[in-house]
Amino acid sequence: MSTKSSKSQKSQKSARLRRAVRITLIALALGVVIANAVNQQTIEAHEAPASGTALAALATLDVKGPAASTGYERENFGSAWADVDGNGCDTRNDILARDLTDLTYSTRDKACEVRTGTFDDPYTGQVISFVRGNKTSAAVQIDHVIPLMDAWRKGAQAWDAQTRLRFANDPLNLLASDGSANQSKGARDASAWLPPNNAFRCTYIARQIAVKVTYDLWVTPAEHDAMATVLDGCPSEPLPAAS
Repeated sequence: MSTKSSKSQKSQKSARLRRAVRITLIALALGVVIANAVNQQTIEAHEAPASGTALAALATLDVKGPAASTGYERENFGSAWADVDGNGCDTRNDILARDLTDLTYSTRDKACEVRTGTFDDPYTGQVISFVRGNKTSAAVQIDHVIPLMDAWRKGAQAWDAQTRLRFANDPLNLLASDGSANQSKGARDASAWLPPNNAFRCTYIARQIAVKVTYDLWVTPAEHDAMATVLDGCPSEPLPAAS
């Protein structure tokens, strides 16, 4: 074999080797790109909250600072415990009847009036024997899940009187609660107060979000973060429907 032929073969072999290396590198690069794309899709699918969950609904709420509480009065939301559904019973007794068990009612002219009952309080986890009376009724109170003043500062100032009355008496926004827990909560939002019973916090936050979605109320940044922190432990918590 001539020297010229040998050099030609070596040159061809070297060219084939370079092409093979280039093809291998291109294939590796494509593999990395595809793998990254698949991983990103997997991460996004994992991170995206499922439809119908409280976490998904939280992402739809506007986040901004609260308005001033100037002008707030309880009367802005109508008379307390009005019979807005026209069933002949005031809202307080409707919620007591919904949330308590072993009920007894007045035997006089107030057929809706709950006289006694057993209450398994979700806020504290305690069981309370409810007895109506001047010194005993306050043991079980009706909590506005979204406090009226909180709603006032986050959108309710723009509502008409009828919407405020409906909000204050909406069963979705009402829960019977231990009286001392309700007093402790006051008008504070989720960034400043959560139920002492940890097992109920996911349900509580989901209900707050449902109310805010229903009435187009916003959340503050701190409130949003507090809600998200609770729901991190229960990302599939469903959004409750209107009751």
